[in-house]
Amino acid sequence: MIPVIIAIVVVVVLAIAIISMYNNIVTLRNRIDNAWQNIDTQLQRRNDLIPNLVETVKGYAAHERETLDAVINARNASVAAPTPEDKMAAENMVTGALRQLFAVAENYPDLKANQNFSQLQTSLETTEDKISYARQSYNDCVLNYNNAIQTFPGNVLGGLFHFTERQGFEADEASRSVPEVKF
Repeated sequence: MIPVIIAIVVVVVLAIAIISMYNNIVTLRNRIDNAWQNIDTQLQRRNDLIPNLVETVKGYAAHERETLDAVINARNASVAAPTPEDKMAAENMVTGALRQLFAVAENYPDLKANQNFSQLQTSLETTEDKISYARQSYNDCVLNYNNAIQTFPGNVLGGLFHFTERQGFEADEASRSVPEVKF
């Protein structure tokens, strides 16, 4: 009778451990999805600000059409991106295009003095900070999840229930290069 009780206790303990590990992995996966939603909210805020910024710049720098078109095209690609991975790539393009736009704005003192442009630039900078924080949070969630499904015994459970690795945000190539400074 005692061996049967011990066997039942072992089976119950194993079942509880498996359920607990499964629930932990699902919780981590849901945190990734939530972190992505936070990023998406900030990206939408940025995408909503961009047309106003472009319209403001148009009045001062109409001949900078190529830069303005690059910003608009990058924004449209971001809005149309169907998957998080595509959106990550498109957002790197938006960031680069905005950097270019602000560099162009440096050549127009009247534009820099424009209150509307200044407010939009401040709003975008604040939003960029929020996006950066949200990306860091997302990457932390991805790291925890990937660790849970790649380490033992989670890798066994992860494979059994088809949990797949997630990709975090990576810096774009332009941000990895050292800027050239001339005096």
